[in-house]
Amino acid sequence: MTTKKLSARKALPVSHPNATAHLIVPPAGRALRFDDGWQYAPAPETTPVKIDAAYGLFIDGAFTATGRTFATINPATEAQLAQVTEATPADVDRAVAAARRAQEKVWGKMPGRERGKYLFRIARLIQEHARELAVLETMDGGKTIKESRDVDLPLVAAHFFYHAGWADKLDYAFPGRRPRPLGVAGQIIPWNFPLLMAAWKLAPALATGNTCVLKPAETTPLTALHLARIFQEADLPPGVVNILTGPGDVGAALVAHRGIDKIAFTGSTEVGKRIAATLAGTGKKLTLELGGKAANIVFDDAPIEQAVEGIVAGIYFNQGHVCCAGSRLLVQESIHGEIIRRLRDRIATLRVGDPLDKNTDIGAINSQPQLEKIRELVASGLAEGCELVQPACRLPKAGYFYPPSFFTGVTAAHRIAREEIFGPVLSVMTFRTAAEALERANNTPFGLSAGVWTDKGSKIFKMAAKLRAGVIWANTYNKFDPASPFGGYKESGYGREGGLHGLLPYVALN
Repeated sequence: MTTKKLSARKALPVSHPNATAHLIVPPAGRALRFDDGWQYAPAPETTPVKIDAAYGLFIDGAFTATGRTFATINPATEAQLAQVTEATPADVDRAVAAARRAQEKVWGKMPGRERGKYLFRIARLIQEHARELAVLETMDGGKTIKESRDVDLPLVAAHFFYHAGWADKLDYAFPGRRPRPLGVAGQIIPWNFPLLMAAWKLAPALATGNTCVLKPAETTPLTALHLARIFQEADLPPGVVNILTGPGDVGAALVAHRGIDKIAFTGSTEVGKRIAATLAGTGKKLTLELGGKAANIVFDDAPIEQAVEGIVAGIYFNQGHVCCAGSRLLVQESIHGEIIRRLRDRIATLRVGDPLDKNTDIGAINSQPQLEKIRELVASGLAEGCELVQPACRLPKAGYFYPPSFFTGVTAAHRIAREEIFGPVLSVMTFRTAAEALERANNTPFGLSAGVWTDKGSKIFKMAAKLRAGVIWANTYNKFDPASPFGGYKESGYGREGGLHGLLPYVALN
């Protein structure tokens, strides 16, 4: 059997004056597909998870409803999944009080080896419930099932396993210093990796003897609430973890609460700045993991096919809903044409559609407001004269979807090169020398991550030493491990999560 590349393309008119968009389209009379021999039949994942009609708050080891609710919906179908309780200021008070009692009377006094047993138990239960949690994550958030199943859930369990191992070794973690827990941690997580971000926050806090009040994102509360059931199954003492659902006001009340000793926030730079201003002078510890506009740098001596796959993984993974996404592609001038050709062909093979279909590469955008933000920034790129390339794929009629896209003709002055789009949209720029690549890569207020593609190890180390980014991948992208610290510089926040460095924000050292 022979295969042919989808090479026929034509420019289609767009609504913006002076704007150009190129769509990859098949020859007349042929459907867009992977090759001439294979069609992909639907391969939907079954849904073994039981979703309740309504969910309460998780406070002091029990679920409780307090009145007002809001709907959480499936972004791939726009159908309601459940009604979820909206926490009130009184609920925040109750949750913080429960966490304080548990920390002072039970969890903070418990030997580390005993805390570790609970974390190991939670990790094993997460593995046992992995399939239903993966399906629930996909239904509530829109990410593809193969990402939830193969990336998120294994990492969630790994974070609890890893930090369980630290629980009885804290006296040896910081030579010459004796750590003690801070007390009660308030933790606010985003919607792009709901369960994984919960693990990033909860596991180190619990391992170091703190108790937690967790606030998941309004659009993706369900996996955190199902995680609470796992805590119950593990017999975690009441009050050690409390979960409050609701809009941003709930998070603001948690940040401002006097009973909180430490805040951990992952989300937008704008909200992070407000949190930092609120906590200034209070003595509370704060870690912020905020936005990014990462540079993915490809030199002319890079392995081209591997680099193209890394580019795809860097920007189209999780629909681009990744703070460390490689959303600025810097390509050495001599290979720009080849990279663009290969990238055109590659995105034409990406399948957009039902996130529960195991063949799907790009699922649903998390919400209608986020979809509108992506569209608005793409329109700005067209208005400023950049050239848009998209595959001519058929999007589902219901739900929030956007095709994988990239812009060429981009300069550092364009909005799409400066602002975080948080969607499957890449900006491609060129450079001639390593010095120019460094200057362009660092020309951003963000500093969360970067990627370098070259076959020369010396060049990798030289670039890594000068890139102002907290995480730098070499000849790969979006690889994570619980033993490796993650965090940023500048407007991408401060503090680290994961590894030994990730324990520091949750302890006081004597």
